[in-house]
Amino acid sequence: MSATQTFNLPIGGMTCASCAGRVERALRQLPEVSNVSVNLASEQARIDAPADSLLKLLDTIEAAGYEVPSERIELAIQGMTCASCVGRIERALAKHPGVLEVSVNLATEHAQLKVARGTDRNLLLSAVSKAGYSATLLTEQTAELGGAEKNLQRERWLLIIALVLAAPLVLPMLLAPFGVHWMLPAWAQFVIATPVQFILGARFYRAAWKALRAGAGNMDQLVAIGTSAGYGLSVYQWLITPAGQMPHLYFEASVVIIALIMLGKYMESRAKRQTSSAIRALQALRPDQALRLKDGEEQLVALNLLVLGDQVVVKPGERFPVDGKVLEGQSHADEALISGESVPQAKQPGDSITEGAINGEGRLLIETTALGTETVLAKIIRLVEDAQAAKAPIQKLVDKVSQVFVPAVLVIALITLIGWLIAGVGIQVALLNAVAVLVIACPCALGLATPTAIMAGTGVAARHGILIKDAEALEVAHKVNIVAFDKTGTLTSGTPQVAHLQAVDNDTQTLLQLAGSLQRGSEHPLAKAVLDACLQQGIKTQPVTASQALSGRGIAGIIGERSLALGNRRMLDEHDLSPGDLAAKAEAWEAEGRTLSWLIEQKPQPRVLGLFAFGDTLKEGAKEAISRLKALDIDTHLISGDNRGSVDNVANELAINSTHANVLPADKASIINALKKQGVVAMVGDGINDAPALASANVGIAMGGGTDVAMQAAGITLMRGDPRLVAAALDISNRTFNKIRQNLFWAFAYNMVGIPLAAFGYLNPMVAGAAMALSSVSVVANALLLKRWRP
Repeated sequence: MSATQTFNLPIGGMTCASCAGRVERALRQLPEVSNVSVNLASEQARIDAPADSLLKLLDTIEAAGYEVPSERIELAIQGMTCASCVGRIERALAKHPGVLEVSVNLATEHAQLKVARGTDRNLLLSAVSKAGYSATLLTEQTAELGGAEKNLQRERWLLIIALVLAAPLVLPMLLAPFGVHWMLPAWAQFVIATPVQFILGARFYRAAWKALRAGAGNMDQLVAIGTSAGYGLSVYQWLITPAGQMPHLYFEASVVIIALIMLGKYMESRAKRQTSSAIRALQALRPDQALRLKDGEEQLVALNLLVLGDQVVVKPGERFPVDGKVLEGQSHADEALISGESVPQAKQPGDSITEGAINGEGRLLIETTALGTETVLAKIIRLVEDAQAAKAPIQKLVDKVSQVFVPAVLVIALITLIGWLIAGVGIQVALLNAVAVLVIACPCALGLATPTAIMAGTGVAARHGILIKDAEALEVAHKVNIVAFDKTGTLTSGTPQVAHLQAVDNDTQTLLQLAGSLQRGSEHPLAKAVLDACLQQGIKTQPVTASQALSGRGIAGIIGERSLALGNRRMLDEHDLSPGDLAAKAEAWEAEGRTLSWLIEQKPQPRVLGLFAFGDTLKEGAKEAISRLKALDIDTHLISGDNRGSVDNVANELAINSTHANVLPADKASIINALKKQGVVAMVGDGINDAPALASANVGIAMGGGTDVAMQAAGITLMRGDPRLVAAALDISNRTFNKIRQNLFWAFAYNMVGIPLAAFGYLNPMVAGAAMALSSVSVVANALLLKRWRP
């Protein structure tokens, strides 16, 4: 059991002294707790317990009916070089009282923490410092624009210096095969190698010392020990060699190793920067200022001066600075980088606008509806950042390996040294082989294999309107073999439209014109469907007089000299009319789950003029979406609360074999749980009633335009309501996970092959250094191939 420490935890939900007593009694029952006191006034619990008992304390408090309020913070970590660094920082932070969850990402160099509210940030920063690294709150780091670019430029100049100094030491080796035998004198080699070893290479010594002080191992220790051994052996040989003779020196090995590692780290930094390009592209969409209209005057103001309800003018070609609603003007909005929708969307009064989209040809006046962190763009950025910083479950294996990797390599290097000495080859050969083992065995590639693939995969997905909420959803999605769809708003448009119409005299144009004329000015959904049909066919409506709503039946009015009515079957019964020749069509359309409306002429002689059937229509791309999933050998299901006729009609059109109709919202999750017994299930939905099913599925996929509740419950959000993106989301998940597996294979393969070769003397230290640098670069470059993906 770990050492006892004091936890000061905030307790939420306490209202009286009995609450405090209940929490205190619950905690005292734990054998691990040696002392506890709960203060109602400060809403704090002071608990003396082992450091590793935090989760048990939280469970006990929750079981007593209370909670420990938490918050999320993010740290920028400096000084990490390999996978073992990640594990060390995570362990250091996890020991801190108040840290509930911690995840450190080598590729982003960020740490995400879930902490009890009120946890001292300075103590967290101190914990990282004691582990041998430095950290800042992310908000502090992001305040300095271009910081990452400045660091990259500094790395570039240091690399150029290292390569220039290494060149004269490597040149003799390159000229020797051509019969040119020339070498710098020992003193010149010493002068060149020393600044490389102790100035340019100082970073390795500093990081190695910090890790050693923290009682851990890392890549920098391997490099520092290996290059120091080569440098020290060269100095020793120089000093003991008689004057006038050329000693066997290995300065070039140490210098080239340092230069190659610096080259590898620089290329790695550049490549990692490319993996985060999606975030930078999204952040670049935010304008700095907005043109506010106040008291009839246009004022250019900073975004932080805007408030909800402000009116903002957006001119043609400008980006929308806020989320809003169009008040005046007509234009088109290019939302390609936000939703992946390549076709500009028409905008007119009443339409919503998304921050970051580009205004087209018209001047628009919009009312601000969301600002700052509440805009759609801000939520997208936060979602992508969270996904890129999260760890995939497979990363746990890598973390376990990295904890023992460096100590194991040091042992292998020592065995190599002793083994070659026993073999009688002399200290020089034995030491060089041991140095080669130390240099080639770098766990950088292991630490980068998973996060770089996740960053590249989630980034390219976001560019095409697919937001992946976390790495676990990404890892699970590639196994999906069952996809369950909600119907309304997911595979169908969600709004009624004229599905069928039939005129008694077969003149559907006149039938539609008369019905549309009756519905002029009505806000009823069915009226809108009729008017939309008129608009699509270019039919102009006629003036109507004496218009009146018929409660529970429909609407009536006079067009010209004709008295007409449009409504349901009750209206036929009131006029003692029969469907006549339309009876068969009415029965068939009702079996499809359609809503029927009859157009009748009331005077002088009541008669039926025609029949309309209203229903939800399939979304564009719905058929293609289902066919794509079937091509991937994925079973599809349709789950809906609608009637059996409506559900079966959609299923037949889409060739979906398994349907579930008349399903209550609470029962959708039960169906998903039953399907999970047959395979890995993805649920696709868009409404509040879909949220339980989305949460129950192995992977929840929320459709764009759906509710925030659905998006929160889902692991993947599709920014466009295009069902074809479901197959695309599963495809990018599969490709990303394949990249993770490829990266891990190569990362392990480099070491599995390289270490034995180096130990048996088949790799000199310089080749080992080049191979080590290549391993990290190749892993990141392989992940970057995902950026070429298209749905």
